[in-house]
Amino acid sequence: MLALIVELSGFAAALLFILGLKRMSSPATALRGIVLAGIGMLVAVVASFGYLAMASEAARAHLAVNLGLALLALALGIGWAWRSARTVAMTAMPQMVALYNGMGGGAAAALAAVALVDTHPEGRLALGVTVLGALIGAVSLAGSVIAWAKLDERMRSAWRFRGQGAFNALVLLATLLLGLWLVADAAAPGWGIALFFAGALAFGVLMTLPIGGADMPVVISLYNAFTGLAVALEGYALQNPALMIAGMVVGSAGTLLTVLMAKAMNRSLANVLFSRFGEVKAGAQGEVHGQMKAADAADAAVTMRYAGSVIIVPGYGLAVAQAQAKLYEFVKLLQAAGVDVKFAIHPVAGRMPGHMNVLLAEAGVPYDLIFDMDDINESFASTDVALVIGANDVVNPAARTDKQSPIYGMPILNADQAHQVYVIKRGQGKGYAGVENLLFYGDNCSMVYGDALAVLNTMVQSIKELGA
Repeated sequence: MLALIVELSGFAAALLFILGLKRMSSPATALRGIVLAGIGMLVAVVASFGYLAMASEAARAHLAVNLGLALLALALGIGWAWRSARTVAMTAMPQMVALYNGMGGGAAAALAAVALVDTHPEGRLALGVTVLGALIGAVSLAGSVIAWAKLDERMRSAWRFRGQGAFNALVLLATLLLGLWLVADAAAPGWGIALFFAGALAFGVLMTLPIGGADMPVVISLYNAFTGLAVALEGYALQNPALMIAGMVVGSAGTLLTVLMAKAMNRSLANVLFSRFGEVKAGAQGEVHGQMKAADAADAAVTMRYAGSVIIVPGYGLAVAQAQAKLYEFVKLLQAAGVDVKFAIHPVAGRMPGHMNVLLAEAGVPYDLIFDMDDINESFASTDVALVIGANDVVNPAARTDKQSPIYGMPILNADQAHQVYVIKRGQGKGYAGVENLLFYGDNCSMVYGDALAVLNTMVQSIKELGA
């Protein structure tokens, strides 16, 4: 009876995962989707204790220790997750997502390590799946930690050295050979298993080191796919349906997201995986003509107040300033004056997939005001004002016009085609990709320098004074 309940619990958890992910496909139902997936995870965790109760006689001798370790792990995980979720700033959300991706991959790798050292899966297929899951999980763990360090500015955006590609390939080859040895010899010594995991972790680090910060959204979605795949493989090795289904759902969704993100940057997936993408070489951009023109925040606000239509392009600078609530206050003032206001979101805006959508949702911006790039790009040409806040590379017309630019061919938001463009920016620095933005030098563009929150405060006050 207990075995039937455990199996049904696994099926119910898997069903809840799928329904939750389906709900997450729409901002309007995303919260309910997260709750459903969370309930599914709770069911899966409770069901896992059923496996302890059904353990063999040999395993029962360690039941007390294993149960204590499981409860300790749950307490630590719940405590850490509760605290981090409640205290994390929106600017640090990508770092947290990267860490959580890594923890999932690390958990899969840990399961594989226990299986290889202790239980020794029977059959070459089960052993091969276990080793493959260990490799992918360890790579996801190490790579996600490096991604976190870069996003948290604890290390340089990209670490590169001569012959790096060949060295990375050598490390991967050595790790794969060790993995084949573990599959061929089920009684391989412990030092061989340790060397295999060391190689997998080292490759995860080396794979992520040369990647530039501008490409972190692709990296995060890629490691999300890796984690899901690793979990699915270990679920197969353990004959756990909930792990298999959840891992496959996460892995397939992460893979699709990675492909879409790569497409949004005009890169093939092979280019993302095997080239030194994100690298900007000296002299790789054509000559920049014109000069930046500064504008006063109050003047920009008045212009938008009397405009017929405004499209707002949010970027990472908005998140850094924590100005999303003030921005929505400004938007409501414009709407009250009869201005048609919309938000335009580029797929790789921010530091993680969906970063800007989450940012605006936190401020309470209605979903029907938020448009994806493909749905709004043609509207810029007939728009009175485009307001760009802290975005850079995703509105750089060099992607369309400068064949020498490293971002040439990347689809961008056509903000430069609006009749007037205002850019809120802290200074004249380049974007995360290190490329000069031609938009800032356009005849129809004016720069409003300053922290986004301070600038928007001035804009809100200016509009309110007009109505006084």
